[in-house]
Amino acid sequence: MPDLKLARLPDRTPFKINITVSPDLNKALHAYAELYRETYGKAESVAELIPYILESFLGNDRGFVKARRERGLDGSVIETDPAPPVARRRRRNTIEPSSTPSTEGN
Repeated sequence: MPDLKLARLPDRTPFKINITVSPDLNKALHAYAELYRETYGKAESVAELIPYILESFLGNDRGFVKARRERGLDGSVIETDPAPPVARRRRRNTIEPSSTPSTEGN
């Protein structure tokens, strides 16, 4: 097989998910859609915005991003080195007393 620069494209099959939201969340989503329209000059439906809102939220959740990276893109756990981590000794920031007194300034 040739060694291509472009990796295999990911699955792009869309999935339809039906959800029920609270009245407060519904109002917030519509307010966001209105602010989006004011900001960019183009109206988008709440249904069109939700996937991008979720994608942004998940992409900025540090804990989720880290766990996903550790488990692999598909959510399966990646085997790591089974050796336990080496404990590091903490260094104390201590100043050793000088054995000779300073003569500066005398």
